[in-house]
Formats: sequence, structure tokens, C-alpha cells
Amino acid sequence: MQLQLLTESPDGPSVIDMIATRWQLEHSTTSNFALVFTGERLELRKLDEPKLGAIYVDFVGGAVAHRRKFGGGKGQSIAKAVGLNKGATPVVLDATAGLGRDAFVLASLGCQVQMIERHPVVAALLEDGLRRACADEEIGAWVSQRMTLLHESSHDALENLYGQIHPDVVYLDPMYPHPVNKKKTALVKKEMRVFQSLVGADTDADALLAPALRLATKRVVVKRPDYAPWLDGQKPTMAIETKKNRFDVYVNAAMIQTVD
Repeated sequence: MQLQLLTESPDGPSVIDMIATRWQLEHSTTSNFALVFTGERLELRKLDEPKLGAIYVDFVGGAVAHRRKFGGGKGQSIAKAVGLNKGATPVVLDATAGLGRDAFVLASLGCQVQMIERHPVVAALLEDGLRRACADEEIGAWVSQRMTLLHESSHDALENLYGQIHPDVVYLDPMYPHPVNKKKTALVKKEMRVFQSLVGADTDADALLAPALRLATKRVVVKRPDYAPWLDGQKPTMAIETKKNRFDVYVNAAMIQTVD
């Protein structure tokens, strides 16, 4: 993967070299994308659209922290979708982790979450966010216990992990292209715009459902935009709808609930 590798810190050259080696990234002066080490965190910037600002993973502050504290806990739609209620605390494999926000929500509610991310730049951002979260006094202890990252193709991981791990839930949130006729196209989230330029849509996402259903012991949850069709054309057992998205739930077995 080629993009600009930049630093804004005196210690940055050694850090950015280490990141490049770890994620097999190559510096290219012609790329419109830059991975920048600021001294505090790792950021992705789209240089030809500076108004979009920097993209980075922050589990400690901002919107993610607000959601953790005031987002509704186990009453959230995602918590209901994975079956996180009435004492059940499922083990979750997030096969399309992205910036890890949904994985963090589930981990903050007690789930063990293994994240899979196939794109090296996104995985680098995610690992950097995890590093800073693990060092935080307030959340570091449980983040380090509950959240792990695997850099691999989701398709390969779902096949390779079969028989090795037994997650209760496989969670899928493949990137879906924003329709050109959708209103307010220009207001699509900056992350989505940048990611679709860098990564592209998950055109092979339909092939994730079958191995996910084989791996999950309880259910597969697929997060979709409200306008998107069912994954692989398969009707879910049930769907939980929000204002802009829905969670399609494919049930393999009932959740085992425990009593405190």
C-alpha cells in the first residue's frame, strides 16, 4: 500500500518507519492520502480535501466517550441485536471492524470482542487507538482485557478461525456504496467519503454471510444502511431498525441467559 508517510514529531521518523514496516506501507509523494504521526496519535488525511479534517481512532474522548456514558447502555439497538440483555454477555467476532466504534460499544457493555480489519491503513489507525485506550486510567484495564485486533481478510479469517474459536456472535458491517440519488449526498460522513476513496466498497461482502453463519454459535448480526438490501439476498430472522440503519439478525441458536 502506497501513501504519504509523514510526521509532526521529533521522534516521529522512527515511529513512522516502524509503522510502515509493521503494516507494509510505502511512502509515495504522489498520493493524495497521508498517514501522519502527530506525536500524540496516528491520523489519516486526504490531502486534496483538507476540509474533511483528520481521521483517527479515539476511544477515550469525544463522541465515543459520550456514547459510552450516555448512549443508553444495553438498551441500544446494537446491544439488543447481539443479544446483550437479561444477563447474556456474548463473545463477539467483529469481522469488519473499521474504526472500531461498534466493537468498543460492545466491549464497554462487557463483551469480549475480537476485531478483524483487512486494510492495513485502517488496521494501523485501529491499533493506535487501542494503544492509547489501553494506557488510559479510566478505561485501559477493561479495554486491554476485552478488545483484540487481527489484521487479516475477513473472508480468510472466517474460514481459518472455524474450529479454533467459537464466538457467540459474528458481527458484520461491510461498507456499502452511498447511492447517488440519496438526498444530502454531500453530507455523507467524512470517514465514509475518505474510506470509499481509499478502500472502496465491500463488493465481496455477500460472501461473508455463509462462513459467518457457520462460525457463529448463536447469531450473525449484519449492520446495513436503511436503503441496502439483505446481505447475499437472505432474509434475516428479525431486524432492529434505527433512523438511518438496521441490524439484520440471523439466529442460529437461542442466547443462554444467566442470572446474577
